[in-house]
Amino acid sequence: MNLIGKRVVITRPRKQAEEFAVALIAEGARPIFFPVIEIIPPEDFSAFDVALQSLEQFDWLILTSVHGAEAFFKRLQALNIKQIPTGLLVAAVGSKTAQYLSEHSIFVDYMPDEYIPESMLPGLGKDIRGKRFLFPQSNLARTGLADEIRSAGGIVTEVVAYWTVANEPDNTEMDKLRADVDIVTFTSPSTVRNFVSIVQKNGLDPFNLPGNPLFACIGPVTKKAAENIGFSNLVTANEYTTNGLIEALSQLVLHK
Repeated sequence: MNLIGKRVVITRPRKQAEEFAVALIAEGARPIFFPVIEIIPPEDFSAFDVALQSLEQFDWLILTSVHGAEAFFKRLQALNIKQIPTGLLVAAVGSKTAQYLSEHSIFVDYMPDEYIPESMLPGLGKDIRGKRFLFPQSNLARTGLADEIRSAGGIVTEVVAYWTVANEPDNTEMDKLRADVDIVTFTSPSTVRNFVSIVQKNGLDPFNLPGNPLFACIGPVTKKAAENIGFSNLVTANEYTTNGLIEALSQLVLHK
């Protein structure tokens, strides 16, 4: 296979990296864990709890990541809320988020073809004036979709369901990056920013690493963040999932 023997850096949180690593191994690649972010609970659940205890007031629940879906269900369990209101519509960004929801007996009413939040607005209804939307999200969440909903007359409640914070790879992981890698993967804008910061702090140039690796982004939002920070000639998945990223890499490595 095209990825046989290729050393592929995974920058996403270690917990979420396992499935990605297994898929890479199946293609013959050698995954290198280099987690530059960590997902942790918020310090204060009060706003989140108030929203969850009054879910009946909302028309739509918007979940833009698996992290948000996991945080949503964990907090429902903590509050002993057994089910969501029958009239609450659910929208999800990405097949992984939708799959996680279905595994917890919630079936998505809308998922956009393009796995980015801003592509969701047309599927939320022709007239959303006065409709109420709940966004459980990261402390670093982008506001594009929420702003568009507000502009269209919707009422948005944004609550922090989880924090995305910087994580420091250990010395062994840093040594592997110094030694020579073939591909570095980014799965969110925060992985891009933290990777650059950590690499620079450890005396390396993130744009000129040993081995001259390819840089690959899971989708256009991550790609834009990488370009804005200084990366170029980026590989991007057509399907904005880790499987889509592997597919794109498998096709491209032939030409490296």
